[in-house]
Amino acid sequence: MSTMTREEIEQGLQENRFAPGGTARNAHAEVLAAAAEASGDSELFRDALDNLINSYLYSSESTKMLVPFARLLQEYDKDPGAFSKGDAHSLFWQFKWVATAISESPEIPLESATGWLDQMERRYRIAGYSERPVRESELWFADVIGDDERAERAYARWQAADRDDMSDCHACELNGQGHYAMLRGDDARALEVWQPVLAGDKTCAEEPHRVLATALLPLLRLGRFEEARAQHLRGYRMARGKESLLPSVGKHIEFCALTGNEPRGLEILAEHAAHVAPLANLDDRLSFHGGVLVLLRRLKDLGHGHLPAVPYEGVPRTVAELYEVLRADALDIARRFDARNGTTRVSERFLARIGGAPLVDVLPLGVRSAALPQPEPAAAPVAAPVPAPATDGAALAELVRRARAARDLGHPGSDGLWAEVAARVGTADAVDPLVRVDVADHRALAAARAGAGDAAALVTAVRDGYRALGREERAALSELRLASVAAQSGAAPGEIRELLAVALRAAEALEADEPLRGRRIALAELSAIRLESYLRSLEATDAHDHGHGHGHGQERAHGELAAELTAFVASHAQSLPDLVAEAEEMLGRIALSEGDPERAVPLLAAAAARAIAAGRPWQAVDPLVLRAGVLMSLGRPEEAEEAARSGLAHAGELTDAEQQAVVRLTLADILLERADAAEAAELALTAAHWFDQAGLTADGGAQARLLLARAYAHQHRNADAAEVLRSTLPDLLEHGEQQALAVREFLGDLLRELGEPREAAEQYLLAAELVKGWEDPRPQAGLAQSAADQLSEARLTPEAVAAYERALELHRLSGDAPVAEVRVLRSLAWLAIREEVSATGVARARALMAEAAGILETPQGDAPESPELRSELAQTWHQLAQVLDRWVSVHVQEDDDEDEESGPAEALGDAELTALRLEEVLLWDRAAGVYTDLGGDHLAERFQCLNNAAWTERELGRPEAGAARLSALIEELRTWPEGSVPEWILPRAERTVAHLTD
Repeated sequence: MSTMTREEIEQGLQENRFAPGGTARNAHAEVLAAAAEASGDSELFRDALDNLINSYLYSSESTKMLVPFARLLQEYDKDPGAFSKGDAHSLFWQFKWVATAISESPEIPLESATGWLDQMERRYRIAGYSERPVRESELWFADVIGDDERAERAYARWQAADRDDMSDCHACELNGQGHYAMLRGDDARALEVWQPVLAGDKTCAEEPHRVLATALLPLLRLGRFEEARAQHLRGYRMARGKESLLPSVGKHIEFCALTGNEPRGLEILAEHAAHVAPLANLDDRLSFHGGVLVLLRRLKDLGHGHLPAVPYEGVPRTVAELYEVLRADALDIARRFDARNGTTRVSERFLARIGGAPLVDVLPLGVRSAALPQPEPAAAPVAAPVPAPATDGAALAELVRRARAARDLGHPGSDGLWAEVAARVGTADAVDPLVRVDVADHRALAAARAGAGDAAALVTAVRDGYRALGREERAALSELRLASVAAQSGAAPGEIRELLAVALRAAEALEADEPLRGRRIALAELSAIRLESYLRSLEATDAHDHGHGHGHGQERAHGELAAELTAFVASHAQSLPDLVAEAEEMLGRIALSEGDPERAVPLLAAAAARAIAAGRPWQAVDPLVLRAGVLMSLGRPEEAEEAARSGLAHAGELTDAEQQAVVRLTLADILLERADAAEAAELALTAAHWFDQAGLTADGGAQARLLLARAYAHQHRNADAAEVLRSTLPDLLEHGEQQALAVREFLGDLLRELGEPREAAEQYLLAAELVKGWEDPRPQAGLAQSAADQLSEARLTPEAVAAYERALELHRLSGDAPVAEVRVLRSLAWLAIREEVSATGVARARALMAEAAGILETPQGDAPESPELRSELAQTWHQLAQVLDRWVSVHVQEDDDEDEESGPAEALGDAELTALRLEEVLLWDRAAGVYTDLGGDHLAERFQCLNNAAWTERELGRPEAGAARLSALIEELRTWPEGSVPEWILPRAERTVAHLTD
């Protein structure tokens, strides 16, 4: 085995400190610690032990830190003087982690655990630290061993003790305080304590990540569902993939299981499948697997135990199998804790957790999740089934009466009532033949709607059944349905017209005193008009395919259809308002197809009003939703919102999930355009849920989630927006190039705002690929530049340079983007000196800045000099001066540094430094002059230039010249109108003058 050199170990330690937490980092840290010990270098060994402890902490192996900590403590006891102040502080800080690890290690005897706490208390007291961290550690130890009185005392002493530099940060302390309140059953108090963390006022490396997860169930228990949803989206994003936060991931899985989001829970479990294996930290294992078990039990209860879950120890497992394995393992761990602690607390809490009942039927989260398959049918019982009780005749008769009334009214609940009748009829001994035909009618209608192949046969049988019972008014309706079925199945126009004629004759043949005769005739007429429009379009298409004119024939067909519908409205306006409402809606749609939205608006309004007046408000929803969209297109948002709200108000009795989704999405879109993002988000969220229920997740559901993400972004809930958008991204990318482009760019913008530059750059680059072949290079140029900005932010310098150069090439192809060109050149200039401020880099930066200035100094066509271009020119001079100042600073630092090898290879002489400083002053003066001409909007930039020039004058030995510049500015600004100068400028200028003249 080769021996590592000191330099190799030090380099390894440096790399390991910034590596992602996990077992790979831990293994590397273990190798480095062994190599450092073998080297015999005590200082290096202490550094390696410290690194190993920190590595274990941010992983699922945190309890392993006990051994290296004990070794480091031995080193301290041998020679405390070898530890610097910072090293000693780190050692005592780690004592708190060790105290937690002891509580989480059932293999450590109770006496030893108590001894570690006593030792921590003694060492803190001797070192002069507050007892605050000791009492917090004692609290959690007392809680886990079931000593509630000791826990209460420890909590009181924790809160009473002074804070010092050994105390946990405020965010971590608030986490503990709230968690203790929650364990005592006070959810409201817990959330009150956590509020500064949840709001982002108190944060640290692992907060609010942990609090966001722990707060989920208290929020649900208190009915604060919107907050719970938001904290889940935000919190899971923070915890995802972090090994040290697996307990938090488990809480997010549990949240999904208890809110009707089992598919989402399965997705989160799949993302962390590698960690379902036995974890070294038994407490983390119990916590993470506990959340998983809540989900698995819930899936079993719903009949999904046969579904594949995730592998365990390399073996594929179903939901039921994984549940049994994890449950047995977790209960064994809990019993080991209880055996060590002399109590049953751990087992009791664990069993209560995994037996938890759902806290809400369904809480839509907004993110896309695949639907669970239908549960497998229950196995046939071994014993003979108990006969179903006989159906009560009176109850069945009442149900049939309600079903017929709903059917005659066209009520959306009719299908549900008839389904219930069918179920009752199946268990009844004797049933009225008419009821059986009615049930068959319901089934035939469902088959017709679904386009079933046997629909015509089913409808024919129903017609014959009604006829046999003398119910000609129902038979006439079946004749009409046969025509509709034929049209749906693609029958020839002649056949469909013949069936329509048969239906009309059947209606006209009804007895004169039949109450439904007029309605049946009118319905046959309206159906013929509607289907005739379809038949003419088919015939027109055939004629067009044979080379005959198409456009003129279509216009004539529209005109004839409108005339027929208008005549129908005039004939039946007083007697059949619901059918007239249908006719007016059709007239409105014809007007829209002819490009006349103004004519459509009153027709759609009249259709809705007639439906409401006829006692059929659900029939008004479609025309109201359509009218709302038309009004938005006409620039009448107030009326559009009114129409959409009316549509939503009348949608209460609709049972069609797609209709419920569409009305909400329409109103949400209008409200977002009107800057009401909060209500828009709520509506888009429920619209997405309804689209999912309708099986339209990839279509309407994707559009609803896109709007939801936009609404969240308007509320600055960028993390929520990004999570929603990511979940539905694959669906949205299938909806055309334009939408794919917009969505990629939108997601890039969100990730940029969230401080995730690598991921943002990826989205911008993917968007740029979409427009690569476009004739107009400007979209690709803008996206390439955005990607370059983010690559630069991520410090991926070569990649950023390549992206900027591509953006520059594309901007130049467009020939009309001088500002964009200039900004790219300036960015390239700064990248030239990012890694090293060298003579070569400065020369390139200077050349790029000069190129940028040249673009701005070149007249742009015949247009007068643009204020924007003048401002960019001043900014270019300003930044060039800053580049030169960086170059000067490198050499000044070299002169101040005793190590001559730390500076640039070729130092500049005094004359060269003076020349550079003079050039800086000149550039800042020129920039300030331009900003002066541009007026008060650029006062801050002007002051910055003069301030920089003043300090550089002092470096040149001319502080009075610098002070004079700023004094002149001060005198000028005192003459400006009150309120026109930012409050900070004059005091800062006066302080600078005082420093310069001191």
